[in-house]
Amino acid sequence: MNFLFAWRYFKAKKSTNAINIIAWVSIIAIMGITFAFIVVLSVFNGFEGLVKSLYSSFYPDMKISARSGKTIVLTEQQLQQLAAIKGIRAYTLVAEEKTLLINGDVQVPVNLKGVDTSYESVTDVADKLIRGNFQTGNIDEPSLVLGNGVENALGVESDKFLYPLTVYAFKRGMNYNVADPSQALAAASITTSGTFLIQQDIDNKYAITNLDFMKLMMGLGPNEYSALELSLQSGITAADVQKEIQQRLGLNYKVETKYEQNQSLYSVMNLEKWVIYGILTLMLVVAAFTMIGSLTMLVLEKQKDIQVLKSMGANNSLIQKIFLSEGMLLAGIGSAAGVVLAIIFCWAQVNFKLIAIQGGTFLIDYYPVELVATDFLLVLITVSLVAFLASWFPSRRAALQPIELRS
Repeated sequence: MNFLFAWRYFKAKKSTNAINIIAWVSIIAIMGITFAFIVVLSVFNGFEGLVKSLYSSFYPDMKISARSGKTIVLTEQQLQQLAAIKGIRAYTLVAEEKTLLINGDVQVPVNLKGVDTSYESVTDVADKLIRGNFQTGNIDEPSLVLGNGVENALGVESDKFLYPLTVYAFKRGMNYNVADPSQALAAASITTSGTFLIQQDIDNKYAITNLDFMKLMMGLGPNEYSALELSLQSGITAADVQKEIQQRLGLNYKVETKYEQNQSLYSVMNLEKWVIYGILTLMLVVAAFTMIGSLTMLVLEKQKDIQVLKSMGANNSLIQKIFLSEGMLLAGIGSAAGVVLAIIFCWAQVNFKLIAIQGGTFLIDYYPVELVATDFLLVLITVSLVAFLASWFPSRRAALQPIELRS
């Protein structure tokens, strides 16, 4: 009954045309904010998904490292026990250290990562090559796969560079003469084989070579490594595998999921999304003032109707519900139209690339969008809550009007 009254009031011709105009203005305002809500959150989801996929190409599903210090010891027996854990698809042993790459007069600090032959089964770095091949060489003839930023800093083209680079790394556990600190450095010549392009933070920081060469440069023992990286089977809960690995290895080992390896990144992205949500909610609150004005004028317009309903036995609660329903009707029409327009726009953006990213320096040339059901639910709840609060005060005023009977 409440919505029946509200629908009749919405369609009915008003004595003052401004009431209809303000009502439609409030609908259009809510429609625009709802449209903006969904589109902006969908674009953010698109970028978030893109960034996560890029980081997922380099960072493994799970990583085992030292809780204190920089190296871990893993025996062949321990590796076999880990490989037998349900849910682990593959693993790769890693030796990583900060090094210095030199090309003539150019010196570039680089995180040099030594990996074994299983590395391509754990990460997708090999699929992100833009030049050359993913070849890391061997202990006698090492080769480098460079990040795109490292390649640019060195001033080389990895697949065409004929001269070897020089790499310097600190030897671990070496006692050396203070007067000659070069004794603590290991130096070697190394060639380049390819270049990967993933994400700027990674591309400017990393280069990849083979595990045996890196262990030699770092002075590591036979069972000593920097980390063990693992990939998990699809559909496996990372927390369950993490718990079992931790129980088998003990507390001296740190076992991190993909989220925990990049916790600051994911925390910042979540914070940014909530900031965007807060800004759009404030815009919605401003738009709700048009609804308050529309309902207030409608209450003044329908004073006689209120008197008649009260004289027929309607209580204050029923009167308030009628005008609350009117406000929710305006919000419902506006939000429904906004949702439909947002879905159409996002579909068109995905298929026709309507809005391009200027500059041509990003990995893609258009704004990515990803519709998420929880965003729709969040937006509709927010719009409904703001509309309810905006409708409360005019509807309360209508309900509290006294009955005035005249002869």
